[in-house]
Amino acid sequence: MDQLAAMRAFVRVVETGNFTRAADLMDMPKATLTKHVQSLEQHLRTRLFNRTTRRVTVTPDGAAYYERALLILNDLDELDGSLSTAQALPQGRLRIDLSPSLATRLLIPALPDFLARYPDIALDVGCTDRPVDLLGENVDCVIRVGEIHDPNLVARRIGELSFEAVAAPAYIARYGVPSHPKEFEAGHVVVRYFSALTGRYHPFEFVRGSEVVEVTGDYRMACNDGNAYIAAGLAGLGVIQSPVFQVEEHLASGALVRVLTDWTAGAMPIHVVYPPSRHLSNRLRVFVDWVAELFARSDLARRAA
Repeated sequence: MDQLAAMRAFVRVVETGNFTRAADLMDMPKATLTKHVQSLEQHLRTRLFNRTTRRVTVTPDGAAYYERALLILNDLDELDGSLSTAQALPQGRLRIDLSPSLATRLLIPALPDFLARYPDIALDVGCTDRPVDLLGENVDCVIRVGEIHDPNLVARRIGELSFEAVAAPAYIARYGVPSHPKEFEAGHVVVRYFSALTGRYHPFEFVRGSEVVEVTGDYRMACNDGNAYIAAGLAGLGVIQSPVFQVEEHLASGALVRVLTDWTAGAMPIHVVYPPSRHLSNRLRVFVDWVAELFARSDLARRAA
């Protein structure tokens, strides 16, 4: 039995909760992965999983073994990295995830610099506004806007996004120009944005001096994708409150106009997030440092509304 291979297979099944998914992530046949886990159980003389036709759950012995195995595998990866050329030249594949708007406007245009610095790193870039399961989907890190409330994740703040309220000329022609945020509760219409994870609607927040107003707003359409949200604003379906960088070109062309310009819409932090249980490999470390540097020098990530 290759005990290290068996331990890695076991850890991946625990993290995904599924033999088929674990085999896909490890790029090996399911039968091979199953044999690894069975061999490990025979070696340990204990059952690590309870298996039914519908689900796989970890036994108490399996949970205890997982914690120790994860530490051993992380230590081994760190030892290998410290004694190999990867310490000087990071290499391997990184899977990252971020919103389509941040990917197209910020990250991807700057990637030639990163790939020139680290030619032996390959990036798999997932673009979605939905929250991803970092362990279950084998994602190394995500870049997300907003506060991070999960205590099981490590979040490094790398910038912030300013927001402002805008509307299409067609909307202004139909509804007029709002003079106060309270008008969104009656008389004016907004496009609402809701969380893909919880379904919760995000309120509009406006600040003027010491006055803070939070409104939910009357709406005819809501969505959970940033590009769709901008498209709804351009179509005149309501006032939107968007990151400045997403609407700058539309403001310049006149396709959108600012409203409530004597109010500010605040800012939201940007974080790069990764699981604490995952060894911060050299390739992940250099990417996190590089993306923090990218956002720190980008006007789009810190421009005031």
